Amino acid sequence: MTTLNEWFEKGIPAKEFIDSMQVHKENLQSIYDRFQVSEEDQAFFNEVKEKELRAIVITEDWCGDAMMNTPILLKIAEAANIGVRMILRDQNLELMDQYLTNGTARSIPIFIFIDKNGEEKAKWGPRAAKVQDYVMELRSVLPPKEDERFEEEQKAVFKKITQAFVENKELWNEVYLSLKDTLSKA
Repeated sequence: MTTLNEWFEKGIPAKEFIDSMQVHKENLQSIYDRFQVSEEDQAFFNEVKEKELRAIVITEDWCGDAMMNTPILLKIAEAANIGVRMILRDQNLELMDQYLTNGTARSIPIFIFIDKNGEEKAKWGPRAAKVQDYVMELRSVLPPKEDERFEEEQKAVFKKITQAFVENKELWNEVYLSLKDTLSKA
């Protein structure tokens, strides 16, 4: 079985992954350019630096959650000196299937934080709790899957979610706080 150290080494550097994106590249870059970590948190990030963490990101470029969460992780990684590598979910189910959401779903992104020895210290994803609540609230109005309107209405909900992920700084802050909480326990 492949170790987490080996997965990290096999991963794609973040810039290389972003440069190769076909779907959400502009939106991800836009969030990255507009999101800033709080200067007040630098003492916290200095503590995280001492843990010498690295992050493995299980992702795909079409994923809206990854579009919002990844740039926030990258800003935190810069502040806390965390190396980040991307692993494509669909080509690496051996790793993905070790991090299923609710034991069944291949939901992404998943951020796996490891130490210098390759030991898992924390994992995060695919969403901050309040972001999950927001998404579930929007999805709650969808008709049953059998309904002929389902597909069209689901597309409208996805469009609304994507727009919120790109523009709603409160959602970004929920991701930021959730990631900080996870890192505080790493």
